[in-house]
Amino acid sequence: MLKEFKEFAMKGNLIDIAVGFVMGAAFKEVVTAFTGGIVSPLIGLIFDADFKDLKYVIKEGVVNASGVVEGDVSVLWGAFLTNVIDFIIVAFVMFLIVKGVNNMKKKEEPAPEAPAGPSQEDLLGEIRDLLKK
Repeated sequence: MLKEFKEFAMKGNLIDIAVGFVMGAAFKEVVTAFTGGIVSPLIGLIFDADFKDLKYVIKEGVVNASGVVEGDVSVLWGAFLTNVIDFIIVAFVMFLIVKGVNNMKKKEEPAPEAPAGPSQEDLLGEIRDLLKK
């Protein structure tokens, strides 16, 4: 199944991509709510913090008079991983939908072969016989 998922993600079939895009856009809110409301808090238990707010501070900021931190430089890796999890869930669900649709399509039967006519030798023999008359 993982191999088939990889082939799906890498192939350029326009219909599969269009279906994935439309359904993915509609499904995004559900997945975002799932990761934000269920997955992130569970992963946040490990780090003892909200998973979306996890970051690596490169340069500490300075608190101004109104209490807002200015000049803070951080890598927001928690938000990035949350978005990656969203993407993986949406891509996998779209893969399952397209796979189900492809399985429901009728298998195309091969077209019957055209009836075989007489060979060239037979036609030449008939012409010869007609010319003899």
